[in-house]
Amino acid sequence: MTLPPPESESASASESAPASESESASASESDPASTSALIVGFDLDMTLIDSRPGIRACYLALAERTGTYIDADLAITRLGPPLEQELVNWFPADRVRDVADLYRSMYPTHAVAATPALPGAREAVAAVREAGGRAIVVTAKHEPNAKLHLEHLGIDADAVVGDLWAEQKAQALREHGASVYVGDHVGDVRGARTAGALSVAVATGPCSERELRAAGADVVLPDLTAFPRWLAGHLGSGGPGRPARPGAD
Repeated sequence: MTLPPPESESASASESAPASESESASASESDPASTSALIVGFDLDMTLIDSRPGIRACYLALAERTGTYIDADLAITRLGPPLEQELVNWFPADRVRDVADLYRSMYPTHAVAATPALPGAREAVAAVREAGGRAIVVTAKHEPNAKLHLEHLGIDADAVVGDLWAEQKAQALREHGASVYVGDHVGDVRGARTAGALSVAVATGPCSERELRAAGADVVLPDLTAFPRWLAGHLGSGGPGRPARPGAD
């Protein structure tokens, strides 16, 4: 008569057996970066939204509140970097932190309603969703104010991460497993490249197409209205982590 294997052997065999399909799927879902799902990151200012009117209004209100001259028309030509980098042009260095806090507290009142979505913004996010992907927003803007913009404009992102600039954005892009990052600034290109994501640039901000290409953008589009068509071609011929063809634009 053949006896069953000792209990310890049965346990060992069970432990060495490959994980079931459901277990593998569960483990994969718990780590977005380990899957091949499409996750696209978007910058906010001058990528999804035209924040110039709102920011201009907030700078003018800040100037009146503090009694300090600010050339708001000049300031809105160089959007992208953190607020403090602009304020240092108008305030002594030892006041910048406090003034930045004041500006951010005034921002919802003066800037949110005055800021429209850029052409193609909603359609770009929708294209990611229709492809079965997730759309996240990674921005240098103060995160609570970024969320107010998206809520006001009805742009439904799967996640919003704020207060990150340039290479710092790579942290959030990696954590969410983003394979594509869309932005308008050379700082956005640097963030994408640091994260190992495909850099898709849109020439709707302060940087020209030439500057964006020189910074290393993989793809340069005139604006987000061109994004859905580009995404369809990209997914059809390369997958979420690769451009449709080398140097494609």
